[in-house]
Amino acid sequence: MKLNTLKPAPGARTERVRVGRGIGSGLGKTAGRGHKGSFARSGKGKIKAGFEGGQMPMYMRLPKIGFRSRMAKDVAEVLLYQLDKLEAGEVDFATLRAAKLISAGIKKVKVVKKGEVTKAFVLKGVVATAGAKAAIEAAGGKVEE
Repeated sequence: MKLNTLKPAPGARTERVRVGRGIGSGLGKTAGRGHKGSFARSGKGKIKAGFEGGQMPMYMRLPKIGFRSRMAKDVAEVLLYQLDKLEAGEVDFATLRAAKLISAGIKKVKVVKKGEVTKAFVLKGVVATAGAKAAIEAAGGKVEE
């Protein structure tokens, strides 16, 4: 076997069909495109996704649902039991970031009452819910906003 004698397997390659070459070819005149319509025109064979032939499309018939707040990605919630694990006596934004309780893109933090607090600490520059505030103060801590 030599490189100049290599051939593809029989039937692996077929010649392309040459359309529009006269009535005797079987694909003359309309060249297999039928009569008129968008598929008969040049460059007009594609219909955009979701088009239903002029009928009101499904995505417009269905009701709009849901809402995604753009603020949600800037605000984080910290739970009380997470704060209880911290060693710091004063808890602020920097402390929470150092403890990896909030990520880098967070702009606002809210402390939510979930779990118990046993240590007394001072919460500075961080918002707390009424329940969380009461739990912190009951443990001997303080909330300064």
